[in-house]
Order: sequence, then C-alpha cells, then structure tokens
Amino acid sequence: MSQEANPAPRSLAEALRARDDASLAALLRSRPDLITPVPTDLTQLATRAGTRASVLRALERLDRFALQTAEALAVAPDPASRAALLGLMAGDAGDETVAAALPRALATLREQALVWGDDERLRLVRTARELLAPSPGHPSPTGLGPTVHEATSGMSPGRIQEIVTTAGLASTHDSVSAVTALTALFTHRKKMAKLLSGAPEGSLEVLSRLVWGPPYGQVTPEPAAHLRWLLDRGLLLPTAPGTVVLPREVALHLRAGRAHREPEPLPPAVEPAATHRPQGVDAAAAGQAHTALATVEELLKDWDEGGPAVLRAGGLSVRDLKRTAVALDAPEPVAAFWVELAYAAGLLASDGEADERYAATPFYDEWRERPPAERWALLAGAWLTATRAPGLVGGRDAKDRTLSALGPGLDRSAAPEVRHRVLTLLAGLPAGAAPAPESILTRLHWERPLRGTAGTPRPGRDTPAEDLRTRLARWTLTEAELLGVTGRGALSTQGRALLGAPGPGASGGPGPGGPGGPGEGGELTGATGVADSTGAVGGAGAVGVGGLPGASGLRGGGGLPGAGGPAGASGLPGGGEPGGPGDKLPVHHHRASAAPATAPTAPASLVPLSPAEQAVATATAARLLAPLLPEPLDHVLLQADLTAVAPGPLERPLAEMLGVLADVESKGGATVYRFTPGSVRRALDAGRTAADLHDFLARHSRTPIPQPLAYLIDDVARKHGHLRIGAASAYVRCDDDALLTEILADKRAIALRLRRLAPTVLAAQSDPAALLEGLRAMGFAPAAESAEGDVLITRAHAHRTPPRTAPEPVPDGPPPPDSTLLSAAIRAIRAGDLAATAPRKPTGTDPAAGELPRTSAAETLATVQAAVLTGDSLWIGYVNAEGAASQRVIAPIRVEGGFVTAYDHTADEVRTYPLHRITGVAELAEE
Repeated sequence: MSQEANPAPRSLAEALRARDDASLAALLRSRPDLITPVPTDLTQLATRAGTRASVLRALERLDRFALQTAEALAVAPDPASRAALLGLMAGDAGDETVAAALPRALATLREQALVWGDDERLRLVRTARELLAPSPGHPSPTGLGPTVHEATSGMSPGRIQEIVTTAGLASTHDSVSAVTALTALFTHRKKMAKLLSGAPEGSLEVLSRLVWGPPYGQVTPEPAAHLRWLLDRGLLLPTAPGTVVLPREVALHLRAGRAHREPEPLPPAVEPAATHRPQGVDAAAAGQAHTALATVEELLKDWDEGGPAVLRAGGLSVRDLKRTAVALDAPEPVAAFWVELAYAAGLLASDGEADERYAATPFYDEWRERPPAERWALLAGAWLTATRAPGLVGGRDAKDRTLSALGPGLDRSAAPEVRHRVLTLLAGLPAGAAPAPESILTRLHWERPLRGTAGTPRPGRDTPAEDLRTRLARWTLTEAELLGVTGRGALSTQGRALLGAPGPGASGGPGPGGPGGPGEGGELTGATGVADSTGAVGGAGAVGVGGLPGASGLRGGGGLPGAGGPAGASGLPGGGEPGGPGDKLPVHHHRASAAPATAPTAPASLVPLSPAEQAVATATAARLLAPLLPEPLDHVLLQADLTAVAPGPLERPLAEMLGVLADVESKGGATVYRFTPGSVRRALDAGRTAADLHDFLARHSRTPIPQPLAYLIDDVARKHGHLRIGAASAYVRCDDDALLTEILADKRAIALRLRRLAPTVLAAQSDPAALLEGLRAMGFAPAAESAEGDVLITRAHAHRTPPRTAPEPVPDGPPPPDSTLLSAAIRAIRAGDLAATAPRKPTGTDPAAGELPRTSAAETLATVQAAVLTGDSLWIGYVNAEGAASQRVIAPIRVEGGFVTAYDHTADEVRTYPLHRITGVAELAEE
C-alpha cells in the first residue's frame, strides 16, 4: 500500500485507530487495566494508556531487552528512526544478536502501546520517556547524561561561543546555531576522534570514569589543566557550581554508539546443576507428598479439640507457632508453611466464637475421606494459586509490626505468578534435571528487571535485602520440595501434570487455536514452550500426560521460531498470535519477515490455566501420583520392648485406634509406637476393655502379643476404675477403705485437701478434673463417674468451625479479561470511536472535542423527524437512566409518543430512545 494511502499516525490515538481487532485484543490482554472500565472510544483508550500508573505497570512487565530498548528510545531523539535505535542498541560495530532480537522487542513495545509510529518516526509514549529519560534527580539506567542542548540551556551566549571557537568551529550569530554546530561535531565520529587525539594526558582518563555513568563529577574552582581543556571544548559542561556533566553525545562517541554497556538480548539459560533418574525423582516426590499429607493431618489432629487462640490483631501467636513446630517436629518456618497451606486449602479457619480459636473446617472431614492422591492434588492446587506467602512470617510490615502466621499482611499478589514461572522453568529442563537456584533467579530477574531491583538495606545490616520476587522464587523451590511437586530439586511427573505440561518428549499438536493458530507447536524439547539461549520450542496442544492444551500448562502458549520447527508451525510467524487473557509474561511478536527463522528468541507467551483447565490438570496429577504412593497397611509388628512398628502408612481405623492406645515415639519410613500405662489408661478411658485391647492387637499384629504388653494391659485394666471420682464439688469413692486411708496418708495428697466422709468416701475441695489428674500423678488409676454412678467414657471431642470457604487470592491489578469480554469491549470502543469521529455538518454552536451536542427540544424533534424522511444519519448525545453520557450515531426510523426508534450504528442494532434524554443532535457531513 502506498505511503499516501497509509499516512504516518500523528498521535497514539491514531496509531490505535489503525490497529485491527486482534492487535487491540493483544493490547488489552497485556494491559488489562486499560479495560477497567471499558473506554468510550480510542481517544480515551490512548489517554488511559499514557497515564503514569498504567505505564509503570506496563514497564514492570517488560523483560530486560525490551526495557533496554525502551531506555534507548528515551535517550534517542524524538522521534527516532529504527536505524538510529539499532545504532544505540548494537553500537557502531553492529551486534548481530542484538540486531536479530530488536524487531521482537520493538514489536512488544508497540503491542503494549508504549511505542507508536512507523519505522522512520518511532515515538516513546511521553510518560514512559519522562520515567526513563535521564535527569539530575533520576539517573537513567543507561548511565547517559543530558544532551548538549539540555546542558547548555542556562549557559550565557558568550560562553557558548567561546566553547564553539575553542573546539575549532566557526562562531555563529546565535546560541541555537552554536549548540547545533557543537552537537554535530560531537556526533561526527571522525571529527570527534581528531578532537580527542589532541587531548592532554589525563583528560581521556577523566572521560573514561564518566562514560558509563554516573555522568556527573565534581571540580574545584580552579580545575587542573587537563580538566580545563575538557571544559573549554564542551566535552564537560557545568551544571551547577563545582559540578560538571558529560554530554550525552560525547558519551555515545566514547561508547562506540551503544546506549548500554551490556545489552542482554537473550534470556539467561537455566542450566541443570545435577541430573537424576526420572523414576528416582518421582519416587522422592511421592514420598514427600505422603509426608505432606501426614503432616497436615497431624497438624489438624493436634488442633482437633480446638486449636490455639486467635490474636486480637489476627493470626497465630509466636508461642503457639513454637508449640506447633514442636508438635510437628519441624522448624518454625516450615510449621508456618504447613499452617498456611491448610488455611489456603480451606481445611483450617477461625471458629468465630467469643473466645475465637483456630479449628478444622467441616471440609476437613470430607477431605480426609478422599483417596490420598486426591488429597495431595487439592493441597498442591491451593498452594499454586494462593497469594499468601508463608515465608514472610516473622518479618516486619511497613509499620514495623511482626507478621504472624494466619494473620493479615501475608498476601502478595505476585506469589502465584512467581510460583508458576519457577515451575515452568523447571518443566523446561529434561526430566530429572535439577537446576541451581541461582540460575532460576537470574532468569527471573531478566524477565522482570524492574520487579527485581535490590531491596532497601535493613536496620543493622550493611547489605541490601533481597527483593520480594527473588525471595518468592527461593521459597517456591523450598515449598515445592516439601509438598512433593519436585523431588531432589527436579520437577516430578505429577508436578508437570499440575501445570498442564505434557511429559518429556511429547510432541506438539493442534491446540485450541486450530491448525496454525495459537497453541500449535512443533517439536517439544524438554516439555516446555519457553525459549532459552539455544532457541525456542513450540507450545504443545496435545492432550497427553498433562491432559490440557498448551505447553507448560498454559493456554494459547504458541512456540517461537528457533528450534521449534518450521515457521508457521510454531506460534508466531505465520502461525497466529499466541497469548490469552491475562498475559503476564514477556511476549515478542513479529512478522515472518522481521527476523531470520533461526534468530534467538525471548520467553514465549505463558498464560495460567483457567479454573476448568486447572481442575482437569489437578485430576491428572492425582492420577499420576496414585500408583507411586504406598498402600495403607492393616497390620503392625509388636515387639517385646513394649513398642509396635508400623512398616508403612496404616489404614485410617487402625491408625486412629493405635494413636489412642500408644504414643508415637519416632517417625520416618516406619513409625514406632510405644505402649505406656498412661496410653493404655487412655484407651480404657475411651470405653475399651482389656479384652477389646487384646482382641484388637491380636487381629492387627503379624507377631504374637508379647507377654510384657499383655501384662501391662491387664495390670492397668485391673486398677482402672477402682477409684471413682464424681462431683460434690468432688469426691472419691472406693469399696476398699484401706486404699482411701493410703491416699490420705500420702503427702502428695495435701494439695487436694481431702477429707473422709465415710469409710469408703473422700470429699475434696478441688474440681473433679483436677482431682482426677492429681490421683493419676500419684500413680493411681481412678475413673470419673456420672451423677448416676456410671463410669464416664472420655473421647476426644472434634471441634469444627462453621462452614468456611478457602481464602480468595488477592489479584495483581484488574482481573485478566476473557475472550467474551474482549470482543464486547473492542466492539464498544470501535462504536464509540465511530460516534466521536463521525464528520458533522458545521453549525454555529459546535461542541468542543469530547462534549455532547446541545440543541433545544424543538430543534431535536425537528431534526430527528427530518432525518426519518430523508433517511440520513445523526450524531446524538444521550444520557441514560443511570446518568451516564455517551455519543451515538443513529439512523432514525420513526418518531412517536416521545420516543425515537432508530438503527444505532454504535450498538449495531435497532433501539428506542426517549427524546427527553437526547441532549442534542447534529447532522453528519456528506461523504
């Protein structure tokens, strides 16, 4: 198409107006804040895309090279040509790798409406330029200083002429031409080299210290000769008394034209640090998954009768967290993770009572009845999408308050994205490969450089703290190992399935985009759709091990050109645009002719699964894990030292009964239980008899009942219940008066304040529970009795909260739009833009841009009636019942009863409007 037929856009709004619907949809997917609420037209969309908050959010989502490209545009002339931008990025020598990656970075900036204009007039959005351009109070990441024009803006004309003359240029008649001549000298490579060749010793050393930034330096009132030489020729320009700056043009000459010292066009490769057998990885992960289930059950069993109290500010106290850590035999940070995991899965909540405490929810009982693999999948799915970060427990918030487990202030909206991205990078490695954590962190920092800046120094420390994104990544690697998503540092098979990623070696097939569209991939290497330094692989859409379309558990994850197969088979060149609602990771879109098919690529578009797809992926992960988990056993091994060994997980009824009859002594591959008088008495208190206990052990032991254990049970049972305790306030009753005499004579009974009422009855001033515990501490085996004289059976009372739902994740900004919302929004924006830009006949009272037309009621009625007769279209202003104003283009059909029925070009349908809500009308100009 000719240049005349396609004129260069004069504004961002015009550039957006020239886009097709697919390009607008890509913009709204990558920047969902632009669609909340839906803009009325493209002019409003362009205005919103240039606001500071929206531009900051967009810049935070750029990868390192795309951000470097934007930084280079911020120091380039406005507008800049593509050739000038390439010179700033690749330098005078011309880095081929940078040149090959630049089209994709530029396409990303254009897609996200951060850059607009054709290749000869590239413009960075004004707000982005203000944020990235260098200034004295805000140095540029490029290390460049102001231009000659900016640095000499406050300099006297006489001084400027002196600099021009000393630099060997002819004097000019005004300062503007003098600055222009000086700029031309500094940007001319040969003339600049000749000028610097005559510099005295020490001058070039001064320039070398400032060339890569910061560009500002200090000088004395009487500078040395080599500094005076630089100042006289404008190679250093004063900005304030005692302060000089290296002009941008001089620095670029010394840098050989490069804006950055080290351009980073390629993402750092995630290299395996160790390689294990995939079967060993899966086995280790399955063992840890079994441990995770046992730990969560133990935690909630410990809180079964009502857990610790809720702090007034919310959360778990430090003392209660320590107790929980001791009960779980785990460090406090690990205990905090298990508590938060149970809370995220909806298994744990506060009961809402007056003395509020934590307890299991009713859903916990339902969860316990599920198969182990399904229980694990529910925990893993909740962890993957949760925004709460257990690693923050024990730290301080912005108000220097301690962050407690289950308390407020632990939500971090970036947590799900970081977890998903870390696991996706692990999925990109061969099966069984475990990377070094530092390589994962380096890759994440490349993908989100603005979100990976160094933290502020903590009090009492000289080194700055790690940024949140880095800490989240470290915590993800640790938590994934604890949960059994990874094993020995490598992603397990069930972990891949949880992401929706196909297994290693799976080949891509047609995805949801259809042949050649989004989700269609070529060969899939290492089961990922993520590019690395060796090239990119195509996104797989086959329903295989992952059971879901898209590589790495992601919808619309098309591949990139490189190692992913021929162009057109991967997701980008000739194969449709990858991506989907809520794209939060860097995308480099380009046309097939923009770069060679073998050019290195940046990360592919990665979109988390929808809830329905995640449910399928979770079910698939459970199915893959199930064969790897040990089968529950129905027996134990009784030993002569009053212990029982469970060689594996026990069936639930057996484990529950054994937990009452014996105390857990050690855990591991096998659990050791120890029988004690106290544990046997606990079983008798629960209503069991000695015969019941002998029968239970005989049925579930693969070895005969040892004689010491049989004697222990019979001895405790013989003494159990001989003494009866009831409420007087409390009394002791016994048929053996000699035993009561023995109790009265014992010095340890003084605290109980006993008094004999009858030969077989003692009264106490303490309550029955205290009396019961006191006599047991003295070595007796009393039993509590009811008012009717019956023995009270004591069983644990399971305390449950009212029905509770799992906590909702805190979103990172507006929710990503789905395809239905995108289609409707684009249609509304297009229609509103049509109404706002429709040519109108000039009148004496034309409204200002963006304002509604204003006409009287009589004029409105007459104009509408005339349009019915002539069939012309009208531009109207309309205010609906909610008071929202809009502009519309309508073709009136009939007017009756105070209403006009018309075809609304904005809504693309026939509608009826009350005449009294039309603020004014105007006729459209003829084409």
